[in-house]
Amino acid sequence: MDNDTFQIRIPIEHIESKIFLIRGQKVMLDRDLAGLYGVETKVLNQAVRRNSSRFPEDFMFELTLNEAKSSRSQFVTLNRGENIKYLPYAFTEQGIAMLSSVLKSERAIHVNIQIIRAFTKMREMIAHHAELRSKLEALELRYDEQFRIVFDAIRRILSDEDDPKTEIGFKE
Repeated sequence: MDNDTFQIRIPIEHIESKIFLIRGQKVMLDRDLAGLYGVETKVLNQAVRRNSSRFPEDFMFELTLNEAKSSRSQFVTLNRGENIKYLPYAFTEQGIAMLSSVLKSERAIHVNIQIIRAFTKMREMIAHHAELRSKLEALELRYDEQFRIVFDAIRRILSDEDDPKTEIGFKE
């Protein structure tokens, strides 16, 4: 099929809601990616295992039991009393880009494009906030006391928006 006849539209907000900050990296979990690609998690992980040389540690990693348990309420849906059977894999942006080369379906290609665009949008938003922060600091130097309350309020808003996802896992 050509690119014009096969299009999948996933709202960017839906993709962004599946991006987590784990071990200081923005990642997506295998089960969320499998859902977006329209395959079972098992199928996605088998494709990755068959092509393990394409997925070094900075492209994907397996969550620890503690990370999986502590974040279970956020992204692992288990019934009360059930145990985690398999530890989830987390894929970085580079690992997600590599997935399209191992899944080899039109859907995987189009979904990957949308996921990469979501990561890019998040990076641009963070960069934009950094630019706004530096402009605010320059203004603050010029109009220090007159607008202290305004500057403090803007700074609080910027700090809240910089981190749309709370970090999960344990810090060492």
